[in-house]
Amino acid sequence: MPHEVIMPALGMAQDSGVIVAWLKSPGDEVKAGDALMEVETDKATMEVEAAHDGFLADVRAAEGATVPVGQIVALIAETADGAGEAPAPAARTEDGPEAATEAAEPGDEAALPEGHQVIMPALGMAQDSGIVVAWLKDAGEAVAEGDALLEVETDKATMEVEADRAGYLAAILAEERDDVPVGQVIAVISAEAPATPVRRAMSTAPAPARQEAATAQPDAAPDKGAERPAPPAPRPKGPATAAAPAGRILASPKARRLAAEEGLDLARLAAAGYPQPFHVADLETLRALPKSAAPAAAPAGGEVGVISAEIDAAAYDDFRAWLATATDTSPGGPRLLAAFAAGAMRAALGAEGPLTIAAGALGAPAAMDDPDLAPLSAEPAPSEASPALILRDLTGTALTAVKPAAAHVPRLTVTRRGDTLALHLAHDAAALPEEAALALVAGLADRLSEPLRHLL
Repeated sequence: MPHEVIMPALGMAQDSGVIVAWLKSPGDEVKAGDALMEVETDKATMEVEAAHDGFLADVRAAEGATVPVGQIVALIAETADGAGEAPAPAARTEDGPEAATEAAEPGDEAALPEGHQVIMPALGMAQDSGIVVAWLKDAGEAVAEGDALLEVETDKATMEVEADRAGYLAAILAEERDDVPVGQVIAVISAEAPATPVRRAMSTAPAPARQEAATAQPDAAPDKGAERPAPPAPRPKGPATAAAPAGRILASPKARRLAAEEGLDLARLAAAGYPQPFHVADLETLRALPKSAAPAAAPAGGEVGVISAEIDAAAYDDFRAWLATATDTSPGGPRLLAAFAAGAMRAALGAEGPLTIAAGALGAPAAMDDPDLAPLSAEPAPSEASPALILRDLTGTALTAVKPAAAHVPRLTVTRRGDTLALHLAHDAAALPEEAALALVAGLADRLSEPLRHLL
């Protein structure tokens, strides 16, 4: 069975992407993680990676084509001659891609208010779904463009999804803890206040708890005109079991950040039976848990710490504009940030020898030697050396922070919201001592606040 390659969405405001170049040709063998194509949106140019092993087949969009988000652009077949296995292209409406899972039922369509459909975004080719952590607006509530609607957790990060237009949240079509396929409609924003706001669980296959009910009553005929049942009620607060929780821990980005800064383990809350998703208020409960409730000791390798900073982006933006005028070049964000980060890291460590930094956006980061010592108008030569720092420039995405499961190599993430740049350094104290990590983040913040210091 071939795997579909779709045009990914970097945020709710993105409707389409332009294929800049195909990096693989039809029939080429590809491995998961290989770069397939370069895509340009209104925010960034990125490499789209293969999510599966196989052979590139049935390329449906040429270079230069503008492709709607969610539309199939190619297939990855299991064999070199697997192009004949291609399924029919996904149907589309004027507002965007239809859900790729199953068609909406007539009763559901009739119950939905008219308005702009909000879909579950895709942050990369390897993401098939996202888990709704929490709704930040209630059904019927007025929203402004840019307001955070909900928090979504993927296998890479927890992010806030923003409204791309003003109106009223007329319908919420997925509840907390629902695992929603990419491209499925999760809400409707209407121009006028709805008389009867709609709120219900997602309209694809039942979640496990609802599946049990369906199995227990096989002869019961579904009422297509009725609203789907609400999700199960949350578990009561209080200890339930001392067993370690399975799967991912759902929590708001702020709760995760504060827990990481204080060295608190959110898994202890789940193990003690407290319902997810966790929010900042739950940290008080976590602090009060007896030490006997702590899970088994983590494997050796050092605890991952996170250091964050925020700065005004005005000076950085002005510097990039000046650099483009003065040198007739415009270095990409990862290249420029790698130069600043390398300079800050060299100062923090007192390093005088070669320094390798791997930098990128959503695609695989590219290693480069001494990016702080090379002219900013030139691209450093690729390096085969192991990087001392991995940098992600996510300023063109909706992501707010990324905390890796392990950080044996320090990982620096730069995100942006409006006129504010946020720096997040995840590091293993065994690989980068806390004093050096603090100096690195502080030094980078200073350089981005006063970029001309980098040239001195």
